[in-house]
Amino acid sequence: MNRKRADNAGGRTEMIATETFTFEGRAGQRLDGRLERPLYGQPHAAALFAHCFTCTKQSRAATRIAAALAAQGIAVLRFDFTGQGGSEGDFANAGFTANIDDLVAAADALEAAGLPPKLLVGHSLGGAAVIAAAGRIASAAAVATIGAPFDTSHVFGHFGDAVDAIERDGEAEVQIAGRPFRIARDFLEQGRNQPQAERLGSLDLPLLVMHAPDDDTVSVHDAGEIFRAAKHPKSFVALDGADHLLTEPGAASYAAGIVAAWASRYLPAPEPEEVALSGTVEVETAGGKFAQFVRTSTHQFIADEPVSYGGRDDGPTPYDLLLASLGTCTSMTIQMYAERKKWPLESVRIELEHSRDHQQDCVDCDKDGTQIQALDRAIELTGDLTSEQREKLMEIADRCPVHRTLEGDLHIHTTSIG
Repeated sequence: MNRKRADNAGGRTEMIATETFTFEGRAGQRLDGRLERPLYGQPHAAALFAHCFTCTKQSRAATRIAAALAAQGIAVLRFDFTGQGGSEGDFANAGFTANIDDLVAAADALEAAGLPPKLLVGHSLGGAAVIAAAGRIASAAAVATIGAPFDTSHVFGHFGDAVDAIERDGEAEVQIAGRPFRIARDFLEQGRNQPQAERLGSLDLPLLVMHAPDDDTVSVHDAGEIFRAAKHPKSFVALDGADHLLTEPGAASYAAGIVAAWASRYLPAPEPEEVALSGTVEVETAGGKFAQFVRTSTHQFIADEPVSYGGRDDGPTPYDLLLASLGTCTSMTIQMYAERKKWPLESVRIELEHSRDHQQDCVDCDKDGTQIQALDRAIELTGDLTSEQREKLMEIADRCPVHRTLEGDLHIHTTSIG
């Protein structure tokens, strides 16, 4: 299992896990996928992503959208259709109908793993495929498409004169985006006369249609046809400035944020976590060499060591947290006193440092008397304060509760749980 950072729609960095997820397709072939999930805690819902015709599970749209949803607690399976990427099978004969079968097989595999997919997301021809597959996936609660064609035979337009050769000879090589693909007659037959209008009319699920107005691969008019054929509830979002494959900087991340925000109202809400009582902090191993998951009664975050010490730098170090505790308590105490006195204090800035590092301290942490010898704190007060007011506020700084705790006769009592 790989762990990585993911920038979600809010710009915050979250941790997600990526697992290899293989399953058997309808024809018995092995299909290769990747399951994106939140690194900490159980996902509260699952989603299935279908890539575009010339793409794989590693496309920009697939990876960005999967990561954005995983950062919000949703497990996402992105996989290669038959004959593409790491999946087995014959791509030449694996047309649109085979893609639908692959999606149903993927949904069955997710459900068997305890993650029945509630959200179906498809890019380009994958968008048409999730519309077609939705009626066969009982757990589906919402569908989102990106740059999807209304007519599934649209892709044939990229085959050029090779269509005649495929019809005549049964198979031919085509060039798409500079890459060669073998296409058989069965591929053409599967893409023709697909009843997409009827499927949209009977979809009976919330639908999000996203399309770039300047898409020169699949016209935005296709998005209009999809939108008109579908029943409410339905939504349309224009991906202004994006290209068909979402390769423009920020385009895939923007689309991912839209999908994540829109889907949240149709997916199960996260179950409230059991939180510590006020005043209690829980710390638990979070993977990696040193990373720790920290929970308070209302917040949670990661603490870690720097890369130079063998950590992943996923969060502040223990000494960073100690200094932050002293600094925040000092600033709050000063501000509360100034407010009570109605003094013109505008802001407080505090710099803190210590001369020893946690890694070195831990070498001798089993020896009695090992401790941090000094903490240096520099305080900057901004505002039209008199010299007497500044002097008093500096005096008040030493009265903050954390300061008193650190300098007091502190006893730490350790017990074993379980």
